[in-house]
Amino acid sequence: MRIIQLIDSLEAGGAERMAVSYANALSNTIEFSGLVATRNEGALKEQIDQKVNYFFLNKKSNLDAKAFLKFRKFIVENKIQIIHAHSSSFFWATLLKGSLPKIKVIWHDHYGNRIHQENSSTSILKFCSKMFYGSITVNEELKKWAQVNLKCKKVIYLPNFIPDTTIQGLENTVLKGIEGKRIVFLANLKNPKNHLTILEAFNVVHEKHPDWSIHLIGKEYQDSYSNTLHEYIKEFNLQDAIFTYGSCKDISSILQQANIGVLGSTYEGFPVTLLEYGAASLIVMSTNVGYCSKIITNEENGFLFNPIDLNEIIATFEKVISRTEKQDKKILKIGKQLNQTINDNFTESIVIHKYIDFITNSD
Repeated sequence: MRIIQLIDSLEAGGAERMAVSYANALSNTIEFSGLVATRNEGALKEQIDQKVNYFFLNKKSNLDAKAFLKFRKFIVENKIQIIHAHSSSFFWATLLKGSLPKIKVIWHDHYGNRIHQENSSTSILKFCSKMFYGSITVNEELKKWAQVNLKCKKVIYLPNFIPDTTIQGLENTVLKGIEGKRIVFLANLKNPKNHLTILEAFNVVHEKHPDWSIHLIGKEYQDSYSNTLHEYIKEFNLQDAIFTYGSCKDISSILQQANIGVLGSTYEGFPVTLLEYGAASLIVMSTNVGYCSKIITNEENGFLFNPIDLNEIIATFEKVISRTEKQDKKILKIGKQLNQTINDNFTESIVIHKYIDFITNSD
């Protein structure tokens, strides 16, 4: 079997992480596993296994004929059978299928807010879905949406997964703050990650727990979103309690330095971040949207909150920090419980087995 993963960029987002994870996992399983980035490279490039055939198109627009011909040549020369297109890369996958009809296109939907989009926003997707061999979704809600709205018969929900092995980046990021009192917030600084609300809640709790710090790990886009966060930090003199690091490559090493992991998004599909927190056995505070409540059972392996209820987030921060400071026996086990949840349900071997079965079995 000869499969490529198609993704627009290699910036450190959830869909991008999964494109790399699928390419790496399949490189140990099938004859040819490739990864094609169309528009931008990024921090995840260093996470690609050496066994993966990587190709960068440097596409300038959706109608970049030169890049398209490079793409087609790569597909033909490597005798690719399946293009696994992630998120918005489905458009070029369907263009390629128009040129090479025998190619099978699998589309992977990672967008948690898809079900709330206007019909006009999904018209091109619905049209292109006639060319899909199948569709993969990251939660059951998206699966139901795809079954109703897309024109492909094969639809499956496959959870995101944590890789069996992690290729370490070259960086060696050292978190600031006091050991044992660090909170990490792993998310690019953009909507819908909800950073400001989380910082507002942390600021209230910080008055009572001044030794604690929060660490923002994720790409900054130098826009109004990140500017607002920096202005907030400065306005409330939180420079010694809230730290930003930008996009980092050594995530597993960073998480080992933290105690609590936060996810605050106002919508999500299936957050890879929760899997990464679980792999590091962190105590997790998570938004109660998307698939999060299917991973986190409140106060058994983490803590859930309403992402738009500031008082609830404050109360969750207070509960988790206070119990952690008191070395509460139950809360100290919560990170290990989440780690067990991840190992039992969201591992590479479990998901890849289901994936291979999906793409090889006809209805």
